[in-house]
Amino acid sequence: MHLLIYGCILGILLGGVYGLMASGLALVWGIMRVLNIAQAVCVILGSYLAFTAFTVLHVDPMLAVLPISVVMFVFGVGIYYAFLRPIRRDRESLSILVTYAIAIGIEGALGLIYTTSLQHTGTSYATQSFEVGGFQIPTVELYAFLISVAILGLLALMLQRTRLGRALRAATQNPTAARLLGVDIDRVSAVGFGIGISTAAAAGAVYGMIYSFNPNSHYDLIGILLAIVVLGGFGSMRGAIVAALILGVIASVVFIYWPLWANLSFFGVVVVVLLFRPQGLWGVPNWATQ
Repeated sequence: MHLLIYGCILGILLGGVYGLMASGLALVWGIMRVLNIAQAVCVILGSYLAFTAFTVLHVDPMLAVLPISVVMFVFGVGIYYAFLRPIRRDRESLSILVTYAIAIGIEGALGLIYTTSLQHTGTSYATQSFEVGGFQIPTVELYAFLISVAILGLLALMLQRTRLGRALRAATQNPTAARLLGVDIDRVSAVGFGIGISTAAAAGAVYGMIYSFNPNSHYDLIGILLAIVVLGGFGSMRGAIVAALILGVIASVVFIYWPLWANLSFFGVVVVVLLFRPQGLWGVPNWATQ
């Protein structure tokens, strides 16, 4: 029982980080109907930026999250205008090819700059933990979870309380009606894509403190992120966050008892749930519409 509870605790902490990664993927789909295959490589790019800030500039990765998010937001807006905005027909299909090409390009650039060796952002507190109720809680994973929750909370507040957030929600619910009401769909899509990329990079900054990574690591991550978004319901940020927590707990518990089956458990749960609920847990265009 002690191991089971401990696995649940670690799964919740990890699920919060995965939720931040997947939230941008769900947001971009909800606004643009674009499946961003490059989401995972942007997580790894965020890990490398935090690694560089720590090793070269001696900036703690936790403090580097904000500047990395800003830089990657601008990068995401640039990607939208350069590669996605020109797609006028069959955006859902062509966006997969375009974002996959972007992912390969970023992977190649990272391999050229950093080589393919595994890296890890090893801070002074990377191996520290503290005891709560007889459980050893890793300091890094707790910090990563708290940062993820804070960013997700700010994102939810922005979507609910600001003019930009209302425009993003309107574009998600009915792009044609939003355009008639004066919403600049291109601008909203660019901002939404930038937000999606920035959340991925923010999660990557803390992800690199927990796991080792190299330019090829995004291949494993994209499968996990797609499983989360499918389970939560395409376009549902709330569903993605809840699904990330559920899958994080299941994977952590499975890892304790059957380590080799941990990653497979992600996809096994998705298959079982979709057999009974094909639309996923929420299955709505965007969590803000509920």
